[in-house]
Amino acid sequence: MTQRRTGRCLCGAVAFEVTGVPREPVACHCSQCRRTSGHYAAFAVAPLAELKLTESVGLKWYRSSESAERGFCSECGSSLFWKPSGQDTIAFAAGCLDEPSGMVLQGHIFAADKGDYYALDDGLPVYPEGDGGALAVQTSRLA
Repeated sequence: MTQRRTGRCLCGAVAFEVTGVPREPVACHCSQCRRTSGHYAAFAVAPLAELKLTESVGLKWYRSSESAERGFCSECGSSLFWKPSGQDTIAFAAGCLDEPSGMVLQGHIFAADKGDYYALDDGLPVYPEGDGGALAVQTSRLA
């Protein structure tokens, strides 16, 4: 069964839809995600071919490292996408999805870089660095 989710930035200058069954969101606590979001960032992942921009007037890309670029809205500043170089996948911010998203947070990565002002005590798996694919679960709850 093909699933469809929609999402957008705060002002609507960037909107998208995702079809298929993306990987459930994972909370990333790396310093780049914390700086671009103001806290940690929860991203789900889909094949690039399954994400369609329905509005892109505000979309800008920033190369944040040699291995990835980040998409954001140049109008309202919303952090929306993380795209690894040379791969056919894209991560999208779970908080930008319209509800019900049907998604459930799977765990925490790069916890060694987490901010000192919060605790990770939700009972989900915690990885000091990346998870090595352990959290790559595709169990969407959207009917």
